[in-house]
Amino acid sequence: MTFVVAEVGINHNGSLDLAKKIIDAARWAGADAVKFQKRTVATIYAKDMNKPRESPWGDTVAAQKYGLEFNRSQYDEIDRYCKSIKMPWFASAWDEYALEFLESYDLPYNKIASAMVTNIPFVRAVAKEGKPIFMSTAMCDGQMIEMARAQINGPLTLMHCVGMYPCPEHLLNLRCIETLRKTFGLPVGYSGHEASVSPSVVAVVLGAVAVERHITTDRTMYGSDQPASLEPHGFKQLVDTIRKVPNVMGDGVKKLTEQEKDVAKKLRYWEAT
Repeated sequence: MTFVVAEVGINHNGSLDLAKKIIDAARWAGADAVKFQKRTVATIYAKDMNKPRESPWGDTVAAQKYGLEFNRSQYDEIDRYCKSIKMPWFASAWDEYALEFLESYDLPYNKIASAMVTNIPFVRAVAKEGKPIFMSTAMCDGQMIEMARAQINGPLTLMHCVGMYPCPEHLLNLRCIETLRKTFGLPVGYSGHEASVSPSVVAVVLGAVAVERHITTDRTMYGSDQPASLEPHGFKQLVDTIRKVPNVMGDGVKKLTEQEKDVAKKLRYWEAT
């Protein structure tokens, strides 16, 4: 069964109440897990902290990034809440301090974001934890992916991904799912940033073992990821359709089924004379 991840990311806009509503929506829609993002703001944005950036929290990069970042007590509550409703959660760390922060929660999976694939010391630190890893491949060529893959000895799922938010459908290049599978001999999933449902379903038909999509309660809210997200009913439509795929694909053997025989007797009139 395709593993469906509801990417909360930073769509919570720094609100724990909103985060819980999105988690509830993901659970209602049938997602297998929810995922967040964790950054050490002072590390990642050290050179940009004082640059102008308008946001609900102020007019600098620092104000915006700190406004979007959950702290320890907030993640403690996310952990408690997800456990209380039996919804697995994990997060993509964007630096080694964030990775260490998340390790205390004993999460079931790690996620290497596309931006971090070429940071080999970071990839090694993720691999050292020994958890199953999802690794997105946006902004990467085959050599970059191979360099990162070589650092990982445990379970690894490559996630085909295109780094545009939202991504125009004609640039999704879903055939890369098969290319990655053949090239690296690994299970391949799909991390989609399109605004619609159907391409992610096509990805499953092409063999994606996991699908990750951003989820929100309102795509018009503030946030760079909101336009590339699905609202609750759209996410449920996605999950429901993905669950149908194994049934409609069948076994590929062309045969006259038992159910067709009675129909054939009625319609092949010349065989009855």
